[in-house]
Amino acid sequence: MTNLLPRGLPLLALALAWLATSPPAAAQAKPFWLDLYTGEEVPFAKMVEDLAAVDVVYAGEIHTIARHHRYQTELLRALAAKGKPMALGLEQIEARHQPIVDRFNSGELDFDGLARELEWGKSWRNFEQYRPLCELAQKNGIPVRALNAPNEIIRAVGRKGLASLSPEQRRQLPAEIELNDPLYEKLMNLLLAVHMTMDPNKLQTVFEAQVARDETMAEHIAEAARGADGQPRQVFVVCGRGHVSYGLGIPDRVQRRLSQSTARIILATESGELELTEQEQAMQRDITVTHADLRSLRRPLADYLQVLPRSGQANGQDGE
Repeated sequence: MTNLLPRGLPLLALALAWLATSPPAAAQAKPFWLDLYTGEEVPFAKMVEDLAAVDVVYAGEIHTIARHHRYQTELLRALAAKGKPMALGLEQIEARHQPIVDRFNSGELDFDGLARELEWGKSWRNFEQYRPLCELAQKNGIPVRALNAPNEIIRAVGRKGLASLSPEQRRQLPAEIELNDPLYEKLMNLLLAVHMTMDPNKLQTVFEAQVARDETMAEHIAEAARGADGQPRQVFVVCGRGHVSYGLGIPDRVQRRLSQSTARIILATESGELELTEQEQAMQRDITVTHADLRSLRRPLADYLQVLPRSGQANGQDGE
């Protein structure tokens, strides 16, 4: 399978957008939900009933695909209607900015004020696409939780590894960072090859940076699930699909912290909707990730997958 990933988006956050590039979906095509354990289409309402019963819902995305943001908002709205205490965890905001986010949670700031105080446009170019999620959360009294690690610390790890951090830098990351994860490392090494400038000698430090980010987000998700006020909350996590696919990355690390917790992973297909700038295309190269490569992980991609049919199906290319 051939794929091109945008350099301008966070490294690895889109790394599992491995579905083949194809023509845009047919104008009349509508997405549907697939249960990846049964292999059958599942009604949205039935899926929501299942999601409502777990502690953490991971709603992965390819950051710039609008349909992915729409499904997340639709799911959050449906889960909020169940009346269960919830929190919305966002990869798109660094955890050190939680005091600003708390002002949004209290109603002191609206979305525009939050974006202004965070200077969000400098750190996340498509921050406007998170407006519906954030405003829905604020309207329903769902506290937003900032999850991410300081970007400069992650960059430092990516350059020289965790061991290179100063004591002050290291304190900004979780005390426990588990790097012994052969399956995750195997997958990341396969996918990192998409970057034209990737030095094979840097794979270890880049993997350490990915794990450091995952561990940071996992720590804040676990805290949100426990509830700062002592009231457990279901956490609806919005992050790049590379952090949650196959249950690797964040989910495994949350499970280590909350051993009795339950979770579901929700993803959506790329279906030819990913658009790259000329500069982004120039920074990528074709790679092949085979079915055998992924099957060796011995894990399903997710629990549920939103599928957008491709236009080729309407042209007799559906295998019949």
